[in-house]
Amino acid sequence: MDASAVVQKVVEEQVVRVAKAVEEQLDDQIAKLDNLDDDDFERLREQRLRHYKQLADKKKQWATLGHGEYSEVPVEKEFFSIVKASDRVVAHFYRENWPCKVVDKHLNILAKQHMETRFIKLNAEKSPFLTDRLKIVMLPTMALVKNAKVVDYVVGFDELGGTDEFSTEDLEDRLAKSGVLIVEDGPKSQLRSGSSRPKRTVRQGGASSKDDDTDED
Repeated sequence: MDASAVVQKVVEEQVVRVAKAVEEQLDDQIAKLDNLDDDDFERLREQRLRHYKQLADKKKQWATLGHGEYSEVPVEKEFFSIVKASDRVVAHFYRENWPCKVVDKHLNILAKQHMETRFIKLNAEKSPFLTDRLKIVMLPTMALVKNAKVVDYVVGFDELGGTDEFSTEDLEDRLAKSGVLIVEDGPKSQLRSGSSRPKRTVRQGGASSKDDDTDED
């Protein structure tokens, strides 16, 4: 038997073992469902109701903190109270140019989709203390905050394909990788690979490009 045939046989055996393990797991889950009685179903129902109630309570609390909206913070000292009150914050440091407006459009969409995260923007020119403390030298910059600590930055568009044509989903995926967004089934880029689903970009609808170059502060 030649080397290629040996490799092929090993691969086939591994596939069979994985398939068998998956099948056994499914059989176990089906067996557990078959053995459930009325009391078990009632407990599951109560657990699910408690989960939905807790989620609804969280959403109400988030809404009182300003979650669900993309809002401007006019006074930089408010930044500290915001990051203390919310576990996850995306803070966009901007100036009046096209690249920052691109970020604005995407964050406005994501703020409505991700109630668990607070989305804010600060004018970098009016926030000299924060820009110096956070070492922000290029705009746009998004400071990603978890539990009152800056854990990551998204600077310019280099991580988003190096162009303002990136989609909202691209930005969502990047933010999720830093843990400031909660997405089901992990980063969505894995689910989108090979997909032909159109992505939303800010140029759709006839937007024109102005001040295309990323600025340095």
